[in-house]
Amino acid sequence: MRNVRFLLVLLLLAIPACLFGQIGVRIAIGPPPLPIYEQPLCPGDGYLWTPGYWAYDDGFSDYYWVPGTWVLAPEEGFLWTPGFWGWGDGGFFFTEGYWGPTVGFYGGINYGFGYFGEGFVGGRWDHGHFFYNRTVSNVDGGTIHNVYEAKVENHNNKRVSYNGGKGGIKAHPNAEQEAAAKERHLPPVSAQTEHAQAARSNPSQRAGVNHGQPGVTATARPGDFSANGAAGARETAEPSRPANGGKTAIHPNDLPPIEHPAPVNSGDAKADQKYQKEQEKLIAKQTKEREKLQQKQEAEHQKQANANNQKLEQKHQQQTQKLAQRHAAEMQSLQARQPQPRMAAPAPRR
Repeated sequence: MRNVRFLLVLLLLAIPACLFGQIGVRIAIGPPPLPIYEQPLCPGDGYLWTPGYWAYDDGFSDYYWVPGTWVLAPEEGFLWTPGFWGWGDGGFFFTEGYWGPTVGFYGGINYGFGYFGEGFVGGRWDHGHFFYNRTVSNVDGGTIHNVYEAKVENHNNKRVSYNGGKGGIKAHPNAEQEAAAKERHLPPVSAQTEHAQAARSNPSQRAGVNHGQPGVTATARPGDFSANGAAGARETAEPSRPANGGKTAIHPNDLPPIEHPAPVNSGDAKADQKYQKEQEKLIAKQTKEREKLQQKQEAEHQKQANANNQKLEQKHQQQTQKLAQRHAAEMQSLQARQPQPRMAAPAPRR
């Protein structure tokens, strides 16, 4: 059996990548949730952000995390469309990412840093230069001057890493994204390929070892897994954001508002109503827990007005992060039980 699998892999490698967009390995279990991490500082002008993702190593039968990293675009005007996992034919397949003039469909996955499920709002090309949106991109304005700030509305706080299947993102390509898929594309550059290979050879990146919390989640440059150029996973429920963008959540009031997802419409009104009530109950509980912790921390501030404020703030930050992490796990567990759309009944045979 192992020899047959080996021959199949060799056959797949022999086929040019341009002939298909999906990796030819079907996986029964979907990838872990996306880890939460901070974006390293952009290393220089012309680098574009390529978000991290879960890849699969057939040799170990395990997922491994390929860190997000800054990459030089292969051509002026080209943008990166991330790859994504999707459900089909009884298993999960990976659709490879690509470079092109327009960002196409990437499964509705919220990879963060401008890739919030549709399109890209982290920057744009203008007269041969790439301009960075500092609202979502970690760029030093003193070194890189082609920057701007545009407010971004992100209504997708899900960390689900795959499209379709049970608990997956329910998104389909629109007309513009379908058109983008037909444009001229370029595959990942050699730096990206080598970066993925480095992640594959690092045992700490495997899901079976790190339990969904990779040792290295993002790097400043491809392949730079050193302590100075890499970032680890964060134990917080804040959405992925630049390391210097916004303030760190120290108190519950610093956390983003709890997201109220859109109503579910699976076709089973009773199941949808039950799920909606469970969702509202969980949001109400988490809101009260935030308020309770906020009040407790404010009381401690008043009681210890003359104490070591830095030490107290560190304690509050740890409390807030633990609360946010637990709330994220609770919400994810509930979303995994979300009612799935009913399959249409087959037409009667004549």
